[in-house]
Amino acid sequence: MSLLAFDRASAATPDGRVLFSDLTLTVGPERVGLVGRNGSGKSTLLAIVAGAREPSSGAVAVSGRIGVLQQEWPDETITLAEALGVSEHVVRLHRLEAGEGSGGDHDLADWTLDQRIADAFRDTGMDKPDLARTIATFSGGERTRIALVRLILAQPDILLLDEPTNNLDADGRGQIAGLLKRWRGAALVASHDRALLEHMDRIVELTPVGVTIHGGGWSAFAEARDAARLEAERDLERAESSSARLASEIQQQREKRQKREKTGIAERRAASHSKMAFDFKQDRAEASLSRDNRLAERRKAEADEALEAARKRIEILTPLHVDTPSVALPGSRDVLILDSVVMERDDRRLFGPLSLHIRGPERIAVNGANGSGKTTLLCLVAGDVEPSSGVIRRFEGRIALLDQHVALLDRSETILDNMQRLNPELNEFEARSALARFAFRNKSAMSLVGDLSGGERLRAGLACLLAAREPPLLLMLDEPTNHLDIPSVEEVEQALASYDGALLVVSHDSAFLESIGVTREIRL
Repeated sequence: MSLLAFDRASAATPDGRVLFSDLTLTVGPERVGLVGRNGSGKSTLLAIVAGAREPSSGAVAVSGRIGVLQQEWPDETITLAEALGVSEHVVRLHRLEAGEGSGGDHDLADWTLDQRIADAFRDTGMDKPDLARTIATFSGGERTRIALVRLILAQPDILLLDEPTNNLDADGRGQIAGLLKRWRGAALVASHDRALLEHMDRIVELTPVGVTIHGGGWSAFAEARDAARLEAERDLERAESSSARLASEIQQQREKRQKREKTGIAERRAASHSKMAFDFKQDRAEASLSRDNRLAERRKAEADEALEAARKRIEILTPLHVDTPSVALPGSRDVLILDSVVMERDDRRLFGPLSLHIRGPERIAVNGANGSGKTTLLCLVAGDVEPSSGVIRRFEGRIALLDQHVALLDRSETILDNMQRLNPELNEFEARSALARFAFRNKSAMSLVGDLSGGERLRAGLACLLAAREPPLLLMLDEPTNHLDIPSVEEVEQALASYDGALLVVSHDSAFLESIGVTREIRL
């Protein structure tokens, strides 16, 4: 059964830049993941399905009711009943229970509502709260459950989720995954969460070179993508080889013609042939030369076009390579020791007593529910705040914290300016060399930080930290993959995988933690 159909649908930005084109897809009761670089049109595609935008060309047919996961409430003074979209029904039931209802109330009353709300909250792992409570009184994780309950009660046919797991703890991510697992309608999910994408039935990739559709979840998609990268590399090798061979052939032909011309001139000077014969041979040679030149130019243009296309495909498909400098951290060196550390705030204990010992290039993940104090722990280790009690021993001057917004960078400056401001001991050549190791070469080093994507900004932050004369032995990262597209996450993973210092990472992205080699976890 088709619930959603795209017929050669295309979308563009207001200034005319094409986001995606010629998307033809029929969606039934299944889960479809949308992936692509930030700015590739995933959110735009969802907006078109929701009716908030029109495609620039083509058509989109929707057969059923749309449901959108609401992750934010602009007005936090609304009640839970209002957030669930049932306040009118609740008021009607209250009138009837008080004996004040009208005949119309009796006709419209939903006597199953209270039980359905309780069942929906139970399905999301939460007891039914008081419907008169305001949204402001609920935690972030509870609000996610409320949004899920709203969807369950609305019972839409088509579910639209735009980055549903961003800023959620492991429990919240599990609730989103559980909803999708139980969903019996159609679901379009734009996400960078590879664990969530693993459960998709199909994945649609939006890229500058077109739209591709892959059957299966993330693993199947990644395997097909890697095969495409390998084939693109082979195409480039073949194009380069063909171009070089053709250039050699053209040069050899040019040398042969020059040799023949010299021979002809010598023969004419020897007067062994008549002038008419010489002129005839010269005219024929010039015609042949013109023909050969046109053929050579056409073949060269075709080879250049194939080579340029192969290079562009490589640029799109192949991730950047980052060369992380060594910090030479010995396996026996103590980097950080926390002894019975307690952290309190506003008369509330965030965590503790906590003891932690990091020795050598260990890789440790910090886990816990939203609001449990994970970011506070990193700030405490960095020395930005003091513990309420307990002892901290750290390798002073060799610990760095990189938050998800990369606040150490000045967005009004270029990447090179930031590198030299943060590392004044480096001259321009050394600063550019350090940036080149993180794939910021030539003109890209002069890009304004404010114009960078999230992944580029994080990569620039890592470059600036690790370029120091004494780079950090312990690098702390706070939700580094939030708001990054998958290619950017993979670039960060490659950089951190080659970093030989210690890592203390706050992240709910299990695929990311596995990729960078985390071997231990502490839970707050």
